[in-house]
Amino acid sequence: MRQEDIDYFRVLLKDMLDDILKAGEETLEDMTDSPENYADPADRATAESDRSFTLRLRDRERKLIRKIQEALQRIDDGTYGICEDCEEEIGVPRLKARPVTTLCIKCKSKREQEEDQRGE
Repeated sequence: MRQEDIDYFRVLLKDMLDDILKAGEETLEDMTDSPENYADPADRATAESDRSFTLRLRDRERKLIRKIQEALQRIDDGTYGICEDCEEEIGVPRLKARPVTTLCIKCKSKREQEEDQRGE
C-alpha cells in the first residue's frame, strides 16, 4: 500500500474516532442535563424508548472505538491493510468501505459461508 493511502486511512480513522467520542460526550451531557418529568405515560414511554435506542447506538460505537484503535495500531505496526487470514493485501476500495476490516473480501466471504453452513 502506498504511503499516501496509509496517511489517508490514518486521518480517516482518527476523524472517525473523534466523531464517535464527541457524540458520546454529547449524549452524556444530554442525559445528565435534562431532568425530564412527563405527566403523560405515552410521552414518558417515547422518551425511554429514545433513550434506550441512543444507549444501544453508543454501545455499538464503543465496540467500534476498540476496532478503530486496533486499526490505528496496525498502521503503526505496518500491518494495516494485510488480511489476517491469507496475508494478502486488502484492496483500497474495501478499506474505504470498512476501514477497520482485518480481512480481504475473499476471506470475509469464505468466513460468512462457513458461518451460514454452521447455522450461526
